[in-house]
Amino acid sequence: MAFDNTTVTDTPAATRTLLIELGCEELPPGALAELVDALALGVKNGLRDAGVQYGEVLPLATPRRLAVSITRLAEYQPDQQIERLGPAVAAAFDKEGNPTKAAKGFAGSLGLEVGELSRLDTDKGERLGHRYTQPGEATTALLPEIVRRAVDALPVPKRMRWGASRVEFSRPVHWLVMLFGDEVVPCELLGLESGRTTRGHRFHYNQSIELSHADEYVAKLETPGYVIVDMVKRRSLIVEQVREQARALDATAVIEDTLLDEVTGLVEWPVALTGRFDERFLEVPAECLISSMKANQKYFHLLDAQDKLIPAFITVSNIESRDPRQVIEGNERVIRPRLADAAFFFETDRKQPLAARIEQLESVVFQKQLGTLADKSGRVEVLARAIAEKLGGSSEQAGRAAALAKCDLVTEMVLEFPELQGIMGAYYARFDGEDEAVASAVYQQYLPRFANDDIPSNPTGQALAIADRLDTLTGIFGIGQRPTGTRDPFALRRAAIGVLSIMVGAELDLDLRELLTIAAGQHGSVSDVTALVDEVQDYMLDRFRAWALEAGMSAETYLAVRARPVTHPFDFERRLRAVHAFTHREEAQALAAANKRVANILAKQSGEIPADVDPAHLAEPAEKALHEAITAKREATAPLIKARDYARTLDALAELRAPVDAFFDQVMVMSDDEALRRNRLALLAGLQGLFLAVADIALLGQS
Repeated sequence: MAFDNTTVTDTPAATRTLLIELGCEELPPGALAELVDALALGVKNGLRDAGVQYGEVLPLATPRRLAVSITRLAEYQPDQQIERLGPAVAAAFDKEGNPTKAAKGFAGSLGLEVGELSRLDTDKGERLGHRYTQPGEATTALLPEIVRRAVDALPVPKRMRWGASRVEFSRPVHWLVMLFGDEVVPCELLGLESGRTTRGHRFHYNQSIELSHADEYVAKLETPGYVIVDMVKRRSLIVEQVREQARALDATAVIEDTLLDEVTGLVEWPVALTGRFDERFLEVPAECLISSMKANQKYFHLLDAQDKLIPAFITVSNIESRDPRQVIEGNERVIRPRLADAAFFFETDRKQPLAARIEQLESVVFQKQLGTLADKSGRVEVLARAIAEKLGGSSEQAGRAAALAKCDLVTEMVLEFPELQGIMGAYYARFDGEDEAVASAVYQQYLPRFANDDIPSNPTGQALAIADRLDTLTGIFGIGQRPTGTRDPFALRRAAIGVLSIMVGAELDLDLRELLTIAAGQHGSVSDVTALVDEVQDYMLDRFRAWALEAGMSAETYLAVRARPVTHPFDFERRLRAVHAFTHREEAQALAAANKRVANILAKQSGEIPADVDPAHLAEPAEKALHEAITAKREATAPLIKARDYARTLDALAELRAPVDAFFDQVMVMSDDEALRRNRLALLAGLQGLFLAVADIALLGQS
């Protein structure tokens, strides 16, 4: 048997810049960044796996191209010092010194004669072997396969074919550049042969651009090509231009990242221009106009000093026109009917009150097995009323808000712009003269929409937002559609996090189990309410694990709290913070270990452990001292536990370290004297109980 020992020779290598560019029809703007990042990562990983050294990896992209530039790329793989080990010398030669079959076979596998082999000392004795240097392969020979694999692995959701070709990609591809310094790397990819010719802007410079060197790429595309290929630079230019246009109007441009990324993916040569629309459209709620401008035209909207929408917008053109006014007027003509549609929807919706749409919800299916939106609204109303009462709010307001909550889903405006759900419901409720708490709750039912978003600000909104999510959670779990790691079509994970965020953020003293029981009881098809409540409660409280890790807490901290029957999320979060702080105390590990030892001792007992310690059976000074310390701490921490001041509780209990250590050092718990043994077990149970009032800190020592 032969063995390889391979080492890489670390010698300086000549380097050059690598350029890879794939020219296509216009790519989906929302996917552009993901595609080019994936291409860059795929090439980078391929080079790393091949052992080729490289410098900076720079993704570059426009709507018509995906490119990667890699600086200081080595021309060759490093040389490899290879050591092949064969049979032991004792087995390689017979008594007469002639090579055995083992020696000949090993030599033959290397294409050598036995006499050309060396005798090498190893930790297993002297063996036949051969050492040689394997030159690194040329990078240009490795690149075609590396790039092919990177392109094949791109996250293209739907591939297409074009012409008579069998090649598939996101969009038709028209040119391929692969330059290593000034040298074209021969490669056939997606039906194209690599070259050194790229193309400029479709309108400003619709010509071929010959690249003599990879380092020319960015500069030559910009001049004369009118293409800013660096997405970061292009994005920054857009922000700078949009803000400059806004300043000219003494306004502020609202530049949201999602829209900015999309606009960056739509243009190669950004030119920001300001257009206007009729002031009469400002009678329509601003959110409607903004949605129309963003969704349909990719415009940035503008606010005045009072954060009110002004009748102007900023568009980012892909050309530098000799007559910008024509471009502006063209955009104004396009946006006018869009805004007119929004105004029409708004006026049409207002012709009937929101409450008149309740009946329409009976024809809209929420989920086949869970009924219509009307059915859901009825269930949510019951739970929202109960929650509002617990929060000291108005049951009537919560019930009314629940009845109206989904009515805007059947309005013209929300059917056209689904992102306005809740927003339009609140507007229409106010126009109808509904109580402000009811109107705001209709909007707040969807809060929080994402991490760090606002949460409902009043009991009516909080009750509705919680009730709506709990109805969905219990309903979908009840029909057996629990989310998986890859599928969560009803966004149950987000719903669970939303409920916890509201309860924790608003410091609501609500029992999750109690609310889940009410919610589950509204679903007539549920045969075992308790089992369903257990399942959903576990799923929801398990969301605290990710929250704890994101907050810099250990998994053990989460497990210590999760081990206790805590069903109030706000209380759960306070315990987490207290235990996390406790873990930073020097006493923490010793007390965690002691609690784990106590738990193990108590778990092994078959009989019932006395509830109280009998002072008459305290024999040793150390156990008397521990009993006194436990008694004192029980009295001191009782009001702290009642006030849910878990941090101060654990701070107080940390002082038990010395008497606990002394007890275990000096006292034999499992005494032969049954009375002493049972009394000491009761003492340990009392110690354990003090900590369990907050968390099972025995779990802190598991890692």
